[in-house]
Amino acid sequence: MKYAVVFESRTGNTAKLAEHIKSLISPENLVFFGKSSPDAAQADLIFVGTWTDKGTCCDEIAGFLKGLSGKQIFIFGTAGFGGLPEYFNVITSRIVKNIPSGNIIKGSYFCQGKMPQSVRTRYEAIEKTDPLKAKPMLENFDKALSHPDKNDIERLEKAVLPFLNNL
Repeated sequence: MKYAVVFESRTGNTAKLAEHIKSLISPENLVFFGKSSPDAAQADLIFVGTWTDKGTCCDEIAGFLKGLSGKQIFIFGTAGFGGLPEYFNVITSRIVKNIPSGNIIKGSYFCQGKMPQSVRTRYEAIEKTDPLKAKPMLENFDKALSHPDKNDIERLEKAVLPFLNNL
């Protein structure tokens, strides 16, 4: 089986996951690694990674997914806000809407990712007018600073390994 890893990563979080997936694939079976490109379509199974943009994938990944036909797809990524599986499931369900019928979703994995300092600055501005609203946002920001961490990478590996027949 031939594999591709396609990803977009604004802060490096999703790139970290993509690099780990790449490390699990035998080089002779990896036909593409990088940003959205039609070259990835030569793979049988495409690992597609994205950062979370307004509760779904970024525009580049949405466009890439819309162009796929007859592929097996594994979706992965990071989200700055929240760490609950239910939230990640909502993100995944929104992303899947970009995938045309005839493709097969093999699985998905999302974890929390750190956010840029500009987000904390925005939350601090909210804190001045609405401290109760800002408090959980600031707590989440601080919690996200260490992600993706070792545990996130281990969970990613467990999610991906069943789909790799080249080990």
